[in-house]
Amino acid sequence: MKTNNRSAAEVFSRIPSPDTSLINEMINKELQSFNRKIIVLDDDPTGVQTVHGVSVYTDWSLESINKGFQEEHSMFFILTNSRGFTAAETTKAHQEIAANIVEAAKKNNREFIIISRGDSTLRGHYPLETEVLKDTVQAMSDTHFDGEILLPFFKEGGRFTIDDIHYVQYDTELIPAGETEFSKDRTFGYTKSHLGEWAEEKSNGKYQAEHMTYISLESLRAMNIESIEQQLMHVENFNKVIVNAVDYADVQIFAIALIRAINKGKHFLFRSAAALTKVMGGISDKSLLTREEMMSADTNHGGLVIIGSHVKKTTEQFGELQKSAAVEFIEFNVHLVLEPDQFEAELNRVVDTTNELILQGKNVAVYTRRERLDLGENRKEEELKLSVKISDAVTSIVKRLEVRPAYIIAKGGITSSDIGTNGLEVKRATVAGQIRPGIPVWTTGSESKFPGLSYVIFPGNVGAKTDLREVVEMLSTK
Repeated sequence: MKTNNRSAAEVFSRIPSPDTSLINEMINKELQSFNRKIIVLDDDPTGVQTVHGVSVYTDWSLESINKGFQEEHSMFFILTNSRGFTAAETTKAHQEIAANIVEAAKKNNREFIIISRGDSTLRGHYPLETEVLKDTVQAMSDTHFDGEILLPFFKEGGRFTIDDIHYVQYDTELIPAGETEFSKDRTFGYTKSHLGEWAEEKSNGKYQAEHMTYISLESLRAMNIESIEQQLMHVENFNKVIVNAVDYADVQIFAIALIRAINKGKHFLFRSAAALTKVMGGISDKSLLTREEMMSADTNHGGLVIIGSHVKKTTEQFGELQKSAAVEFIEFNVHLVLEPDQFEAELNRVVDTTNELILQGKNVAVYTRRERLDLGENRKEEELKLSVKISDAVTSIVKRLEVRPAYIIAKGGITSSDIGTNGLEVKRATVAGQIRPGIPVWTTGSESKFPGLSYVIFPGNVGAKTDLREVVEMLSTK
C-alpha cells in the first residue's frame, strides 16, 4: 500500500514542543541509576555519528571486549562491518561476539545491554543478527530476553518515525522508507514503511504487526512515562516494540521509561540507528569539529578522499566536489577487475599517482568508476566476489601509501570500514566527534599505520549536496 509523501514542515508543526530542560534533567537522573555496560555492535563504521569520546574496537576478541568493560565510560562500540557479510558470516560473528560478551561480563561482574546499531534506512541482516545474539546469550547465561526495541530514528540523517511509519526526508518532503531507493537494495530490500509491518515482513510472519507494542508520539510528548513503562513491562516472547520519534526528546522520554522497566527486571535487545546510543550513553552535545582540532601536526602533505559508495546522494556530492579547485581527481577503472593483469596495472597507476600528489601537497580524490558492474541476470554471486576484489583493491591504496596524508576521508559505509580496519590497521580508535551532523571522525590509535590521524567516515547517504566539497575545502585551507 502506497503512503502519501508528507510535507516535513506541516507534519512537525502539528507536534507539540517538549520541555527539553525538564527532560534533560530527568534522563540524566535516570542514567545515574543505570549501572550497565552498553555494548554497541555497529554493522558499519557510521554508527558513531552521534557520539564523541568513546572507543571503537575493530575486532571482537575476548581481550578487546574485556578492555571495553574495564573502561570508565559506560559505552563502547564494536565495529562488526556485518552489512558487508554473508548470512553465514554474520551468524558466526554474532555467535562469537555474544559468547565473548557473556564471558567478559562474568569476569567483570557487570550487567550489560547490547544495541545492534543498523542502518537508519532499514538495510542490514535483520532479524538474523538480533536472533543470533538472543539465542547465544540465553544459552550461555541466565538472561532471558522479553522483547526487542526497534528505533531507527536518526535526526541528523532526516529519518523520522511518525504514526509507526518510518520516513526519509528529501529536501522539504518526508518519503515513506519503503518507497525510497534504499528499499530497493539488492541484498536487503523490503516493501513496508510501517515498522510493525516491516518487522513482520522481515521475520516472514514470525512476529505479527498487530501483536507488537507501539510507543506513540502522543504518549511521548504527553510524557506519559508510567504508561510507557507499563507497556514495556507487558512485553514478552521477544516481541517487537516500535518507537516513534522525531526528536531526541522523544528518545530521552522513552529511555526514562525503558531504564525503569530494565531496573525492574525486564530484558531487551535493541535494533536501532545512532540516536539511541547517544541518549543511552549519556553523550553530551558537542560543537562540530574545527580544522584546528583535526590537524594534529603541521604537514605540507595533501589529504586523501576515497569515494566508493554509489548511492544517489554520494553521486550528487561527488558532482559538487568535482567543481572544487582544491582537489586532483583520479578515476580507478574497477571494471578492469574482469582482466586481472590490466586490473593490477591500473591499481599500481592509482597508488603511484596518489603517493606523488600527496607528497606534492595536493589533495587527492580517488573514485571508483561510477557505472555499476552488472554481469546480468543470475550472476549475483559472481558480482559479489568481484565487488570484494574491488573493495580489497580500494583498501590497498591506503595500505600502500608511503606518505602520511594530512587527513583521510572515506565515502561510504563498507568502504570506510575496510579502509579503517585493513588499510589503516586500526584496532582501537577514539571518536573525536563530528565534522558535519551525522559525519563522524575517528582519531586513529597508536597501533595504526598513521597514529593520531583524523579519519573522516562519510556515510554514503548522509549530508547536504555541498557537504563533501565544504569538508574537503575546510580541511585543505592552510
